[in-house]
Amino acid sequence: MIHNKKLLSLLVAFAAVFFLALPVSAHVTVNPTQSTTEAWETYEVRIPVEKDIATTKVTIKIPENVEYKMYEPVAGWKTTTTTDDNDKVATVTWEADSEETAIKPGEYRVFTFRAQNPKEPGDIAWDAFQYYADGSIVEWTGDSDAELPHSITSIAQSNATVDSHGHSHGTDEATDDTADDHHATDEDTEHSHEGTNINTILSIIAIVLSVVAIVLTFIRKK
Repeated sequence: MIHNKKLLSLLVAFAAVFFLALPVSAHVTVNPTQSTTEAWETYEVRIPVEKDIATTKVTIKIPENVEYKMYEPVAGWKTTTTTDDNDKVATVTWEADSEETAIKPGEYRVFTFRAQNPKEPGDIAWDAFQYYADGSIVEWTGDSDAELPHSITSIAQSNATVDSHGHSHGTDEATDDTADDHHATDEDTEHSHEGTNINTILSIIAIVLSVVAIVLTFIRKK
């Protein structure tokens, strides 16, 4: 009986460690995370569903120093914007037309829009509001160390000039460097995700094997 109680306690402890080792909840993200001043950038908003119910609406707050231009239509979703007193777009909202087109549990969706970056270098924060079918709202508005952080894009100084049509003018070398930077950023992000997934899987396997070994040890002692 004592052995059974000890075994149960150990299993509970290892179960707790196991669940703590699982990946943290995915966040609403805006990519790219790096860009340059005054560039006309195509931003992608990735919306994962973390609950057991669907996401029906998403709102992104456009930073005051960012000039929103246009969005890419998404089938089954309507896109609306609000403006401030200066007729500048302040928010962009994507809303599902029906339950069938909502983002289901275990899924994610990407919404795309185009905007011009600020003239000054620095970080811009993307506050996001995720609406669920049960009426709950998750506000991704915290700092980087918060439980619900907003996504950040770091804006670096660019040597190129941008005209009113969104065309950049600069040396070929500068253009090539910028393209290489974007390519490197994408590769680094992809490799980071792959490394995280592999490490998580290996950690889970190690924990499961440890639990099995302990159970077998107690069974043999009986």
